[in-house]
Amino acid sequence: MLDKQQGARLANLWDDAKAAAMSEAERLLYRSNLLGSDKRITNYGGGNTSAKVLEKDPLTGETIEVLWVKGSGGDVGTIKMDGFATLYMDKLRALRGIYRGVDFEDEMVGYLPHCTFNLNPRAASIDTPLHAYVPKPHVDHMHPDAIIAIAASKNSKELTRKIFGDEIGWLPWKRPGYELGLWLEKFCLEHPKARGVVLESHGLFTWGDTAKEAYETTIEIINRAIAWFEAENTAPAFGGEARPVLGPAERAAIAKRLMPVIRGLISTDDKKVGHFDDSKAVLDFVTSTNLEPLAALGTSCPDHFLRTKIRPLVIDFDPAQPDVEKTLAGLPEAIAAYRADYAAYYERCKRSDSPAMRDPNAVVYLVPGVGMITFAKDKATARISGEFYVNAINVMRGASGVSTYVGLPEQEAFDIEYWLLEEAKLQRMPKPKSLAGRIALVTGGAGGIGKATANRLMREGACVVLADIDEAALEAAQNELAARYGKDFVRSVAMNVTSEAAVETGFGDALLAFGGLDILVSNAGLASSAAIEDTTLALWNKNIDILATGYFLVSREAFRVFRAQKAGGNVVFVASKNGLAASPGASAYCTAKAAEIHLARCLALEGASAQIRVNVVNPDAVLRGSKIWTGEWKEQRAAAYKMDVDDLEAHYRDRSMLKLSVFPEDIAEAIYFLASDMSAKSTGNIVNVDAGNAQSFTR
Repeated sequence: MLDKQQGARLANLWDDAKAAAMSEAERLLYRSNLLGSDKRITNYGGGNTSAKVLEKDPLTGETIEVLWVKGSGGDVGTIKMDGFATLYMDKLRALRGIYRGVDFEDEMVGYLPHCTFNLNPRAASIDTPLHAYVPKPHVDHMHPDAIIAIAASKNSKELTRKIFGDEIGWLPWKRPGYELGLWLEKFCLEHPKARGVVLESHGLFTWGDTAKEAYETTIEIINRAIAWFEAENTAPAFGGEARPVLGPAERAAIAKRLMPVIRGLISTDDKKVGHFDDSKAVLDFVTSTNLEPLAALGTSCPDHFLRTKIRPLVIDFDPAQPDVEKTLAGLPEAIAAYRADYAAYYERCKRSDSPAMRDPNAVVYLVPGVGMITFAKDKATARISGEFYVNAINVMRGASGVSTYVGLPEQEAFDIEYWLLEEAKLQRMPKPKSLAGRIALVTGGAGGIGKATANRLMREGACVVLADIDEAALEAAQNELAARYGKDFVRSVAMNVTSEAAVETGFGDALLAFGGLDILVSNAGLASSAAIEDTTLALWNKNIDILATGYFLVSREAFRVFRAQKAGGNVVFVASKNGLAASPGASAYCTAKAAEIHLARCLALEGASAQIRVNVVNPDAVLRGSKIWTGEWKEQRAAAYKMDVDDLEAHYRDRSMLKLSVFPEDIAEAIYFLASDMSAKSTGNIVNVDAGNAQSFTR
């Protein structure tokens, strides 16, 4: 048994007591989750595991051999039992009889559904033959950085032999598919004592007679590779440092400036979301002597390549003499040049049946001395793409330190990127939601209307930044929404909207989190009630500060971002019926709300030429879930109407024309309408959500 090692080595996490109570299929799940829990073993969505299990055939009642293998598109670290495809091994073996050769191997994928065991709906992946034909019960296919560094070296075959002897074999590059499955079978039969094989430019296959043996072999082989690199790779990484590393605050400040501009330039067709990484591995690479030549080679492992494109874009920036304005001015030309280069790559490599060229923009942007920015269709994909490129950096560090790093040949890279099977998988993906790729910031985000709005926008695929002065409520709201939609889709910033510095800081944090902004929902609020003679200057100023000045400050900051992106924008003010219809005993509140509405009209005029839309939602009497109505306001309004506070909701409902109560979700629905493309031709408008109030009719 392996020692439970710490530090740079992978720990053996296998627990005999846990595993003993499991079925063979459950041990496969256990093994998979253990392997996927460490990104040094495999990246998100990468790798595969399998087990050949004896099962009772539901048709014949006979005991038969069934292949359990990770299904298409799954992730071994988070997979559940329903994430595995199950196939009859006798039918998989029978496929040999209809195989027409390597030129027709893609058609074999179409036969896999005919091998399905027990009507399992989980689609089998193209890696299925690789596992089926290895004549061992338990097989792991992982993408460890330490192994891919060997596989991506110019002399990878010799290095494999030197490090592992006869225990681990080597096979030349071959695109995953049916033919590679036959290669693996042939290798195993010819080398019965081998424990695994390194696939050139790809990864590691290992196997065992038990789930535990397979797991421990995988861990052991990776640890041996890590130890070998530690001993042999002693030269300065990537040729040594050639540029300084800027400080954390300066790195973040520069990323905040660059990200919205890059996003605007690459989001002409589909909106993209960004991710920033300035981890040590990234900084070692972006300050190195060999940054440009290594980056130009692209990645090696197919999984890395599919996530990060043919190569990254290295931004022209000198950290020794930082000039952000010069870099910003050069971005349009640099991005246009990348697109042209990508189009030329497509034209050089395309085949007669290749799918149409996809988005030609880079995914990975390397900023010397600052870090790495990645952009993708959503935050999770952008983050994962960054993680994949960190894997690629680690591979380049290892390979270039002991040999010469070799990227995937251009034609092979193209044939994977534009593989018809990969295209078919993309076509099967669900249609994007209406706000996919959009980024929203909601002030007052921890309150009733704010949280309901965030929920509604996130339901349509938006990333949301919650901004609020109440940090405890903010944390609770973020946790609630993260549990519902995923941590990648929501962030929070503590923000006092009356503070210019706090607003600027909050927006900057939002830009660093997601790379830009599309929607501002200005909703922070309060409510006060007092006769004019009892209205203190402090109360008057508080209303004006939050409801007028606060709305001005956040709008100004949003406009700055929108103009930097040059891709339009959308502002929705949450005002009030009281901004149109005067109410006794609330002059400060009503006046401030009227100021909001007029500010929105002014901003609609200013923003129209830049496709920045500004609209208003006017709620009335939103009692349930509203933080405003949990304080003195409720008692004050009840006193003004000479009634008990418990009768207030019924009073507002009965005074409405439609005799209906208004809830936070009703306001959120109107905000979503104005924030979405459904209202793409509306600006300067007011939508009343008040169940009907003749006094607040706008016309």
